[in-house]
Amino acid sequence: MAEYAHLSNINTEFADALAKLPPAPPVLSEDLAICRENYPTKVIPACHALFEGYMPPESAYKVTDRRIDVDGAQLLARCVVPTPKTGEDGKFPLLFWIHGGGWTIGGVDWDDYKVRKLAVDQRISVVNIDYRLAPENPFPAAPNDCLAALKYVASNEESFSADLSRGFLIGGMSAGGNLTAVTTHQYLDDPLSKSKPLTGQLLVAPIICHPKAYPEAYKSQLLSMEQNKNAPILSRSMMNAFLNWYQGNPSDPRLSPLLFPSHKFKVLPPAFVQVYGMDPLRDDGLLYEKVMRENGVKTKLEIYPGVPHAFELAAPSTKLCRKFVDDFEKGVQWLLHAV
Repeated sequence: MAEYAHLSNINTEFADALAKLPPAPPVLSEDLAICRENYPTKVIPACHALFEGYMPPESAYKVTDRRIDVDGAQLLARCVVPTPKTGEDGKFPLLFWIHGGGWTIGGVDWDDYKVRKLAVDQRISVVNIDYRLAPENPFPAAPNDCLAALKYVASNEESFSADLSRGFLIGGMSAGGNLTAVTTHQYLDDPLSKSKPLTGQLLVAPIICHPKAYPEAYKSQLLSMEQNKNAPILSRSMMNAFLNWYQGNPSDPRLSPLLFPSHKFKVLPPAFVQVYGMDPLRDDGLLYEKVMRENGVKTKLEIYPGVPHAFELAAPSTKLCRKFVDDFEKGVQWLLHAV
């Protein structure tokens, strides 16, 4: 959005942190093999480092890996459940979490530390789900997997130490935010959603419309792909590479959830949205929050000026990073009380 162009001006604390980093090849590359090679060696250590010193003791939670059969594949579902305290019955609200990675890289270990801390702090069961990756499993494998897995979890809440009447959230970052928006819309069309309704969405830097499918009415509000085309970490060319590997039809709402019929937005659950100011996806998050809000959906928006996509992994010691991490947990708390 034009009025948000100033959000692209680099945050001075982030700039200082970036300048102190030793020169290194970029983690993301338009060579998918390099992206996947960097994932365990660079991305995961950075994700873990972000929570060093903040992790609860292992006795405070239990981790169980399950397999969900979907369309001939077995999806990994890692469930993190807080150890019950005095007065708790061992049943908790549930968050269904979808990892990012441009639909082509990543897995449950991406946000493993993040959701372990969240489960303990917020007394919530978290199901951290894998899905089949493109290009080997092109669109719509990922949204199909996420919907099927969500329905399985909703139908088997006891297996995940959950009581969905206390809260049933869905969330994800980046491509995971995209899949969160898509899966939320699709789940609303399923009869199961009547008895097991989703009660909140966590949308962290989501992509909500393919640039080739921007509606004419919204083009003037989707400027960040151009304004932040050369942003560090995630550039426009890198985002285009992810979209090309994903192989989806730009106009399909299962890729571009902004394009779902307008009446469907009126029945979406409350949403917490986090947006990076120097991100090609900035205006996606801002616009999607605006469209939901204008359709009567309860929303809460947090913006982080002057930092790029996933800046927290490159600058974990900055004040804005700690705010970003704290806001995430506060957003979960807000959603659990928003209905």
